[in-house]
Amino acid sequence: MSEQVKMREQIEVINERLRNVYGPKHCKQHDPLDTLMLTILSQNTNDVNRDRAFQSLRQRFPGWEAVRDAPPDEVIEAIQVAGLANQKGPRMQKALAIITERAGKLALDFLREMDLAEARSWLMSITGVGPKTAAIVLCFAFGKPAFPVDTHVFRVTKRLGLIGPKVTREQAHNLLEHMVPPELCYEFHINLIEHGRHVCKSGQPLCEKCAIKDYCQYFKNRI
Repeated sequence: MSEQVKMREQIEVINERLRNVYGPKHCKQHDPLDTLMLTILSQNTNDVNRDRAFQSLRQRFPGWEAVRDAPPDEVIEAIQVAGLANQKGPRMQKALAIITERAGKLALDFLREMDLAEARSWLMSITGVGPKTAAIVLCFAFGKPAFPVDTHVFRVTKRLGLIGPKVTREQAHNLLEHMVPPELCYEFHINLIEHGRHVCKSGQPLCEKCAIKDYCQYFKNRI
């Protein structure tokens, strides 16, 4: 049995344990433009402030075309609650302008027909869109087998030993995407976030409450 097959089987078991704790997760495929804008807003802030900024933006402007064409100061003002508004506002407007220019309209639906690598490359050609943002759009909006790596996912997979101690977050996207069974990309991503928030915390992980500690290199080294 190859190392990759062993790793996939291990991930399937880990995900099943996490599913039993946090419940099954089903991808509902969100609007791709909404997902892209939400992900840009989410950078360096929490989900509550991200969502408040998104709602403020949608209440102030009738659609993404209006956001794209608005005076930058108005967009910045609308998303202040998300933090770093002076960076995020222009980044969002620039992304919307690039999509319009390259696609001929303000839509991303055409990415559905592309394979994963092509769609990722297209998204990452947009200024400010990195591997995490691209993976979120492709996974959440199109159900493609992209695997987003955020702070929680990075920490938990490193503690589990799925990725090595010197692996960077940029490298982790590619490594984990090849390990995780395609049909589990969304659910495993969400379950790892839940686990990182509630049990495998950054400062003091609650190892005694962990359902997957027998698979965890961090726990084995700790004891």
